[in-house]
Amino acid sequence: MQDILFSLAGRPITLAETLLGGAGLALLMLFLVLVLAWRGAARRAALEADQHMQGAELQQRIADLVRIQSEMTGRMQTMAEVFGSRQSDLVRGLSERLDGFGHRIGQSMNETTRNTHEGLSRLHERLAVIDNAQRNITELSSQVVGLQQILANKQTRGAFGQGRMEAIIQDGLPAGGYAFQATLSNGNRPDCVVAFPNGAPDLVIDAKFPLEAWNAIRAAEGGEFARAAEVQFRRDVTKHVKDIAERYLIPGETQDTAFMFVPSESVFAEIHERFEDVVQAAHRLRVVIVSPSLLMLSIQVLQSVLRDVRMREQAHLIQGEVLKLMEDVGRVDERVLKLQAHFGQASKDIDDILISTRKLKNRGARIEQLEFGEEGSPAYDRQGDLLAGE
Repeated sequence: MQDILFSLAGRPITLAETLLGGAGLALLMLFLVLVLAWRGAARRAALEADQHMQGAELQQRIADLVRIQSEMTGRMQTMAEVFGSRQSDLVRGLSERLDGFGHRIGQSMNETTRNTHEGLSRLHERLAVIDNAQRNITELSSQVVGLQQILANKQTRGAFGQGRMEAIIQDGLPAGGYAFQATLSNGNRPDCVVAFPNGAPDLVIDAKFPLEAWNAIRAAEGGEFARAAEVQFRRDVTKHVKDIAERYLIPGETQDTAFMFVPSESVFAEIHERFEDVVQAAHRLRVVIVSPSLLMLSIQVLQSVLRDVRMREQAHLIQGEVLKLMEDVGRVDERVLKLQAHFGQASKDIDDILISTRKLKNRGARIEQLEFGEEGSPAYDRQGDLLAGE
């Protein structure tokens, strides 16, 4: 037992020490095994306890989940019923709204169709009016072209102005109040002579307005051409005004003022706006430039004057008729007085007739009652007095 088996760090190790150390080591290993076994058992016990507690909690949670699931199932059923009723209400409301919407859409479509039909009808009518207006414009364009052709020729243009002037004169004055192309004492023949009442001098109207220079102004492109055309226009108009004053203003035979007729309102307005010096020069020569509207107004004034003159000429006839009317009224008054006297006499005669009829009635009553009395008796005398009184 004391045999040395080996040495460790210079110290000899015997068999007994080795065995004792192996036994201690074995005990230590056993102790370690026991400790490990106890720890494993404790761990398993704790684990089982934990598992038991977790199982209880799990069962409690499962019970809670089952309870919650049952509650959720009830709620889901309630919600399903509510959703079902709401869905039926929603479906019914949607159906009603869709029906109303469809009805309104139908009405709207019908109204739209009717409005569209009416609009198309009005459109057709307006198109017909537009077609008619287009035809009128086409005809007017052809007439304007014809008018341009007329105005391009000096003779035809003069005839056009003469025609407009004659139409205005003929519409406003009686047949004996004017004369066309009448010859004056100096041999000149104005376009129209208007007769004034009471032996007053006649009014001369000239319708030969010079439009060549005016057309040149309209055709000029500006600059020197326009100024040259304006100078030519002033020269032509001034010369024509002087010709009218020299040819047609005859003292004692014609008025001291003559009319120069312009057959266009636009030309008349342009002359007064752009050529005031020409208008003033014509006034100084006692020639008045008139447009169709001014000539018509002058003729209407002259017509009023002629009507007043005719009324004055007929005044003595009217006075004679009034005197005759007064004589007739006097005779009617005399006849009414005579008729009144006849009525008075007739009334007196009627009163006398009524007295006689009352007497006859009384006598008839006495005869009916046989109330005769001798002549001279009181009854007779009384009846006679009564009859005499009546």
